[in-house]
Order: sequence, then C-alpha cells, then structure tokens
Amino acid sequence: MTAEKLIFWFEEIGKEHNDLVGKKCANLGEMTRMGLAVPPGFALSLGAYRLFVKESGLASKMEQFVRKFGDLKGQGIAVFDEMSQTMRQMIEAGEIPESLKTRILGYYKELSRRLGINNPAVSVRSAGTESRPGMFETYLNVKGQEDLLEKVKKVWASAYTPRAIAFRANKGFPILGDELGVAVPKMVNARASGIAFTVNPVDGDDSKIILEANWGLGEGVVSGAESVDGFVVDKETLEIAARHMGNKSKCVVYMEDGADWADVPADMQGIPCISDEEIVEIARVARAAEKTLNGPQDMEWAVDRDLPFPGSLFWLQTRPAKVAAKKKESAASHIADLIAKKLRGF
Repeated sequence: MTAEKLIFWFEEIGKEHNDLVGKKCANLGEMTRMGLAVPPGFALSLGAYRLFVKESGLASKMEQFVRKFGDLKGQGIAVFDEMSQTMRQMIEAGEIPESLKTRILGYYKELSRRLGINNPAVSVRSAGTESRPGMFETYLNVKGQEDLLEKVKKVWASAYTPRAIAFRANKGFPILGDELGVAVPKMVNARASGIAFTVNPVDGDDSKIILEANWGLGEGVVSGAESVDGFVVDKETLEIAARHMGNKSKCVVYMEDGADWADVPADMQGIPCISDEEIVEIARVARAAEKTLNGPQDMEWAVDRDLPFPGSLFWLQTRPAKVAAKKKESAASHIADLIAKKLRGF
C-alpha cells in the first residue's frame, strides 16, 4: 500500500493495519477476509485525519491551545470541559481539504453504485489504534454527502470529549495523542441486534456461548440501558441450554435523522426478538470465529429485516472477550445474573 492512500475498502485491510486505520476498521477488514458477512464499507485512515488538521491549519492551533494549560494531571472536570468545548468546535468548524473531500465522496458514490442505492444510510464509527470502549462517538443512519462529511468531522472531534481528555491527562498520555480512523459501513436495517460471547464473561465457562439481543439496532443492547433477551447455547452441540426473556420496553431504531430510543409495541415486549434458528446460526458462526482467531470472542451482530435467513445475519464487530473470573460453573444457571450485570461492563 502506498503512503498516499488514505481510504481503503474493508476487503483491502486486516489486523496488520491496526496502526494505519485504527482497531475497529482493521477488525472489520479481518472479519471480511475470514468470510464473515460484514456490511460493505470503507475506512478512513489516521493519515486522513492528519492531512485534515495539517492543511486546515488546525494542527498548530491545537498545539498552541493545549500548551496554554500546562500540566493537566490532577486537574478538575471544569478544565477538561473548557478544553473539550474549544477543541471540538475547532475541528467541527474546520474545512476538509478539497482533495480529501473528493476522495471521501468518491468512495461513498462507489458504495452507492455497488449497493444500487442512492445515498445509502451508513454508520460513521470511531477507530482508535487502542481499544477504548465507549470513549469516542458513533453516528448512525447517516445519509447524503454533506451529512457524511459533517459526521466524519464529529467523529474526529470526539477524540476530545471531556472524558477522553481526562483519561489521557491522568495517564500521562499526550493530549493530542488519540488520532482516529473512521469506519463507514452500510447500515443494516436491523429487525434485531445483539452480542455474542464465546465464553461466559462472568464465570469463565468456555463450553457455552452467551447471547444478548433486543429489537432494533445494536445500541439497544451494548448501551446496557434496557432489559434484553438472553440465551445460552452449548458450544459443542449448538443446543439452546437456557433462555431469558427481557422486558424489552424500548429499543433503538432509525429516525428520519439518525437513530434514537423508541417504545416497543406491547405485544413484542415479552416475546423473543430472534428465532431459534437464528440463535443457533449466530452461535455457529461465533464458534467458528473463535477457532479462526484462536481465542474467546465478544462479537456484535444484526439481523436484517429485509433479507431471508441466513443471509439476513450480519457481523458488525469482534474483539477478544474479557473474563471477570475463572471459576467453572454452569452458564445456564447464571443466565439471569448475566443479564442483570450487563455483560458489557466486563
């Protein structure tokens, strides 16, 4: 790959390109290489961000601004709020160089052509070189050229939330140290979404696969804000060992602009949001991914309402699973606790 190439299709990248495009983008590329059904899309490299701040004059302005604050370790939240507000405004008001703008829109137009959809809905997701769950921002249901360019800048600017600045300051990292890649995959018109763990993250049982699911988009599961459905699948036989129906009163759905929480109809709240055949297929693919990647995985998936099974299942992310403890107990007996403890916290 040449140094001048700043944007890549997912199929052009893999895990070895983590420092080029960021971890999320590299993972999406690796998943595509593995043959997982990943929504088509492209990745803006960290070099695209560097070109933006250099040619817009922001790089020197931001350095001067940060220098005024001196040593930030131990500072209060008011200082981080002040820094965040100014730095995010700088980036969001910055002008993307014409050459880079042309390249970004060129990939978006080609994605439109490949999909046969004019101005397809995409998500615009942050991709740092280090895993910082929940640290940076994601924008859903982004449609059209201007909206895409605006949300790319917002993702870049999310490296300077008060939380992100405080984290770097208190760790002794450079304040300007988190440069972000950007993943731009097609949105899945999700009937239901969720996560799959190929190890129980609470008790370390690696003989079961744990699923959490809710109606609508995946943010309705990963945010931990709603009660969701839970399933335990035996890893060897792929039999469903246990299930728990959550009170799914709310879910995240498309809005005209972006996505937001909405009420789930009463007759859908107490019924499973995915079928048994979907549960088994999710578990089967997750098991295969664990084998290919040589370790337990924490995976995100979505079921497209517009496509027939099994082509309706898409994979949005995978990462090494974190385990809170290593004592061997029955995963089935702990399904209610898993839901209550919100797996995403581990």
